[in-house]
Order: sequence, then C-alpha cells, then structure tokens
Amino acid sequence: MYSPYDFNQTIAHRAEYVEERLKSGMPVVAISCAEGVLLATPKREQRKIFEIYDRLIYSALGNQADVEAVRLSAIDFAHQEGFVRAPADVSIQRLVGFAISPVLKRAFSDPSTAPHVLRSVFAEVGKAPEDDLFYVLNYDGEFSIHHHCAAISGNETSQDKMLEVLKDCNINHDLKEALELARKTLLTGLAKNEDAENDPLQKAVEKGELDAAILERNSARESTFKRIE
Repeated sequence: MYSPYDFNQTIAHRAEYVEERLKSGMPVVAISCAEGVLLATPKREQRKIFEIYDRLIYSALGNQADVEAVRLSAIDFAHQEGFVRAPADVSIQRLVGFAISPVLKRAFSDPSTAPHVLRSVFAEVGKAPEDDLFYVLNYDGEFSIHHHCAAISGNETSQDKMLEVLKDCNINHDLKEALELARKTLLTGLAKNEDAENDPLQKAVEKGELDAAILERNSARESTFKRIE
C-alpha cells in the first residue's frame, strides 16, 4: 500500500536528485533598466536566453532537453493565446501560472514520470521600468514573483548571494550600468570556495564575456528582442 509517508519520501528523494543535478548550472540574472529588460548569463557555446513573445523573454539552467521543452511549450502557448485572444492578452502571469507551472507540478509529483531538471526565469517588459515583472519558476512547479530584478543559480546559497548584489539595482540605470551590475552579480553566482581565481569561466565573466539580450521597451523595430554582443 502506498502511504502518505511513502509519497513524502518519494518527493524528498526527487527533490534531492534534481537539486544535485542543478548544482553545476550556470547562473542567470535579470534586470530592469531604462531601455528595457536585460537577461545575462556566462557566455557558453550554446545560447541560453530566448524570446518567447513580443514582451516575454526566458532563460533557464538545468537539463538542456528540459530547458528546450519548456521554451517550446511557452512559445506554443503564447502564440495560441495571442491568436485566440489578442497579442496584448499574452501575459507572464497566464504563461507561467496557467500553462507551464501545472505541467511541472504534475511531472514532479508523479512517481511514474521523470521530473524536469531545470530552474527558469521569465520576464515581461512593461511600458515603464516599474511595470516590469519577473517570475522565477522551479522544477516542482512552484514560482515566485519579483519586481526590478531576479536571479537563478544552481543552489540556494549562491542565489541568495546574487540577490544581495542586486539590492543595488536601480530601474533608472541605463543599459551599460545594468550590464555592469549583471556582470558583478554573475561573478558572485560563480564564486567557489576553492581555486576561484583559476576558473576560466569566471575569468571570462570578469572580462565582460556574457551571453546577454534585452527586450527593448521602446523600439522602432518590429522585434523588440536584441542580443548584446
């Protein structure tokens, strides 16, 4: 007989399994600035920041197949929502709260399926910086809502340290200032207790080598998504 105790034990073991696999994930930082919403992460061979819809942007760390599955699900939902309703009705709240979160919750609580191994951040650019929204979505379907900035990392300690750095976030910063704050925040997320100075990835971030993109607030271009080289 499958008791509540067995269920709780299974959930705990699944959480431990996912957390262990997330430890090596690259941190991501999201910041509001005057020009729009900036997302940045250490530069790797594979891009990690993606446009979802007109006002929505996404990044994640974890199993690449799970990251891609969530990205495609988000794009499908956003475009269907925009077609059935209107593009202005496609919101981060409906995307994360009604489309993505329930799917992750079901997968995580069902012992017969593999849990998704990812931690993600979605951002919605508003008409003004104070209207920007950030949703941090976990592998178990739980999410938190943030204003002005957000950060994700492979473990809670690193993530908390990144959020400490982001206390200096100012929504009136320009893009250059936001990029510098992102660089400092990512360095904090990458810091290790031992031999940090010889970490090539950390050295690259120190030089400003980032995978970064912005959703522009006021753009004359059809697409407001812009990668920053």
